[in-house]
Amino acid sequence: MARPLICLCLTGKTLAEDAAIAERYKSYVDLVELRVDFLEENERLKARVFPSMVPMPCILTIRRVSDGGQYDEGEGSRTILFAMAMSFSAKQEKVFDYVDFEEDFNVPSLNDAALAFGIKIIRSFHDMHNPVKNIAERIEKMRKTGFEIPKIAFMPHDLSDIADLAKEVADLKDSEQIICAMGSFGLPTRILSERFNSYLTYTSPAELLSNLSDIGHLDPKTLCELYRFKDMNKDTMLFGITGFPLKVTSSPLIHNTRFKTNNMNAVYIPFKADTAKSAFDFVQTMGIKGFSVTVPHKEEIIKFLDKVDHKVEDIGACNTVVYENDAWVGYNTDCTGFARSLLSFTGLETLRGKRVAIIGAGGAAKAICYVVKELGAKACIFNRTLVKARLLAEKYGFESESLDAGTAFVKLKKYSDIIIQTTSKGMGNTDEPNEVNDPLWFYDFAGTEIVYDIIYEPESTAMLTRARRAGCRVCNGYSMLEFQGEEQAKLFQKIYGENS
Repeated sequence: MARPLICLCLTGKTLAEDAAIAERYKSYVDLVELRVDFLEENERLKARVFPSMVPMPCILTIRRVSDGGQYDEGEGSRTILFAMAMSFSAKQEKVFDYVDFEEDFNVPSLNDAALAFGIKIIRSFHDMHNPVKNIAERIEKMRKTGFEIPKIAFMPHDLSDIADLAKEVADLKDSEQIICAMGSFGLPTRILSERFNSYLTYTSPAELLSNLSDIGHLDPKTLCELYRFKDMNKDTMLFGITGFPLKVTSSPLIHNTRFKTNNMNAVYIPFKADTAKSAFDFVQTMGIKGFSVTVPHKEEIIKFLDKVDHKVEDIGACNTVVYENDAWVGYNTDCTGFARSLLSFTGLETLRGKRVAIIGAGGAAKAICYVVKELGAKACIFNRTLVKARLLAEKYGFESESLDAGTAFVKLKKYSDIIIQTTSKGMGNTDEPNEVNDPLWFYDFAGTEIVYDIIYEPESTAMLTRARRAGCRVCNGYSMLEFQGEEQAKLFQKIYGENS
């Protein structure tokens, strides 16, 4: 099967707007889909001229509300719109190359018109709420003629539905079909559409992504430049990152940039997983050779591995997994990345004599406790669940305290030379500091504290913003990400060399 095509979904209000967008993205895409259901009413009536307005092949789609579209005026009027858009005029230079008819939309006259004008029919089925099973069998039943391309799009419930999909479509290499899973869990099907034997992958322009926010499209520039979609083939080695909710991560940019610089036929993708088990099952199904692990799976992932290095054993958390020598091996590069980042930021060579507050007691906190102990500081771990903080503190001879406004304030003052925030609270949130986005909302910074937040998106979390205003020296976690990413890259490059 040839490389999957890149289709740009056009959801503008006018034909002129859509044509202008198509022109802007023409170097990234192979064809466009005119979503007539998004057009203003008077523009819908002129849809048949659109193929002559753009320099690439065109799909005609008028999507019903029940299938995730905007059209709600009934099948009679939709049939007329299809007929008008597909009609041929001597003044026309082009007609649509494809038309998308749903599986249950069978109008013989429209089918005949498509055949007469050389318009390929995409015969589609959408489930906007649930996964679809027995896809290979269903696709074969949808092939009414050799002139039609079956399409199935569904909403997965979790990553296990994507692993199941990959298994179901593995034998569809010699036929044309369109297969995609929607939403955030479905992202791998869009980046790796070649592995899912899909004829094309859908994208949306960056300026109109919000029009199809529930679908989970990437913009074509990101698909081509970040994930190098057009360079991928069956030999491309797969790496990635998993976590939940995994809304924000810069790791694909870091690793894919390195892959490109080093001329590696490899790609690094995000795959959101609500459990460590579903992540590990997906990795095995897709043949992924190495992956990063972020919250909340850094501890749970260990049970699925064949062996771990001494740092994972000591820390009890793993953030990097590679398949080497026929075994799944876990590493912790967080500790190295954090140590380099903190010492570079503070200008210190050791933390001896410092009192450190560590906020949180999860997988990231475990690596940071390991570093703080190694560097010689005294510390107190603050966590909403005191038992969890106490267990971690006892391992390193630290103190512990509940992260509660009524009890934590005094201890925080005592351990305030350096405050290290390790939870996900504040991630992706740009609101002014408040109780929801600031784990230390009750604490008044004196301005003498060194404040480090492992979150890097946004660049300044609510807590860091408040600390900076008080005069504190502050640092986010981006340099930690880069430093630990360097260690991961060494592991990934080793695996690439052994398998290429």
